[in-house]
Formats: sequence, structure tokens, C-alpha cells
Amino acid sequence: MIETSPACAAIVTEVADRLAVQGGAALFIDYGHADGRTGSSLQAVRGHEKLGVFDAPGEADLSAHVDFAQMAAVAGAQGCRVLGTATQGDWLNALGIEQRAAALAASAPDQADSVMSARDRLIAPDQMGELFKVMGLAGPNWPEGAGFQTTK
Repeated sequence: MIETSPACAAIVTEVADRLAVQGGAALFIDYGHADGRTGSSLQAVRGHEKLGVFDAPGEADLSAHVDFAQMAAVAGAQGCRVLGTATQGDWLNALGIEQRAAALAASAPDQADSVMSARDRLIAPDQMGELFKVMGLAGPNWPEGAGFQTTK
């Protein structure tokens, strides 16, 4: 089984076309895979818990993982530069989340536990850090994006 998303391809095509012609940069952040995969990622979620997709029609959110490899291929075909795809944890670490969290915690000691908990949720491999990916796109003459290794 191979999942496809024509709507996703259409959105990435539109964004990449604009970047290729007008310049600029774009970030796509969602849960998914950096490499192409087979199989179904369709899931239903209600109250932060997974359900069978037919268990609660109209009462649960249906979603599927994003195929970032396909998104990158679509963007590249439009003449847009693909800056890369990184895990959210790696990307935020490259941008200095540890230093920022430490500064926030130091400036508001009564909120330090909350700040560190939020940081962990964003970057920990067993939370959002590995599941979520960040893909960067840029126009042809735009600079490299922080947190990415450029794909040529």
C-alpha cells in the first residue's frame, strides 16, 4: 500500500512555484516520515487517544502521516530549493532551544519547570522530537536555512 495526497502535492506545488519565481522561504512542520514509506498511516484520534478509523464516525479526527520525501520531490521539480528535512528535535536544537529554555527559566524561576517540560515535549525523541519533521524550502537565490543540511 502506498499513500498519496493530491491535495498536499497541490499545496506544495503552489508554494514552490511562488518561491521559485518571487523568492522567499517556507517551513512545513507536521508529523510524518522524512523518507518514503509503504503501508497505511491513516488513524483516528479522539481525546488524545487512537481509535479504529470506523469506531466513532464524526467524533474523531482522521489524519495520516505526511510524506516529506514526496513533498521535497514535488518542490524540487518546481525549481524551488529544498533546504532539507530534519526531525523537529534536531531542528530546534540547531536553533538553540536549550539556550533559549535556560534563559527563560532563569528569567522566571517560578515557571522553570513548565518551560523545561514544554522544551522536553518539543524535542524529546519519545514525544514530538522524532515524530514531527521540519522541511525548509527557499527561492533559488535565498540563503541556507538554519537547522538544515542543504540538498543539491
